[in-house]
Amino acid sequence: MPATSTACTGARGVGIVGSWTSPTQKTLLRLGRPESFSGLMNLVDENYQRFQRLAPDYPLPFDTAVSRSESDFDLYLTVLERCRYTTTVHLTYRFSAGENTWRADPDVTLRLYHDAGVAEVVDSCRSRCDFLQDIDPQVGGWLQRQHARNLMVYKWLGYLLQHGHGFAMAARPRT
Repeated sequence: MPATSTACTGARGVGIVGSWTSPTQKTLLRLGRPESFSGLMNLVDENYQRFQRLAPDYPLPFDTAVSRSESDFDLYLTVLERCRYTTTVHLTYRFSAGENTWRADPDVTLRLYHDAGVAEVVDSCRSRCDFLQDIDPQVGGWLQRQHARNLMVYKWLGYLLQHGHGFAMAARPRT
């Protein structure tokens, strides 16, 4: 649904603009502008909440797990590091790249800060993410790259949840 605007005149003849936005546009507005630190903080907070829905058990009771969905590829989760206040995980699909080899894509490493309730992308995509190559590293590049990475993960986590993925105890395969 496209955004629409209407203008009306207030008591003093001053135009008041009201706009209605779609739910997606409202969500992106709430997440903040890509060039703002507060926008990035909102995004990593949302990523943590979505990851908690995907893997609600804390601490994660496994080192590796596979989530299977009838409408999507198998999703692989590997715990890379466990610390007192953080957990670092790798989340990916695996695609066959030949005999006995596979390619991870998207290839995402998340650091979960349990005390702060945020999930930050610490590594993603490498050269496969063309949208990151257009960002100038000299002009606000770190913030833009982090926002782009975290926005991609935000959308992907939402997609995974819509397709029924999850790593709850009952959903984990017992292999």
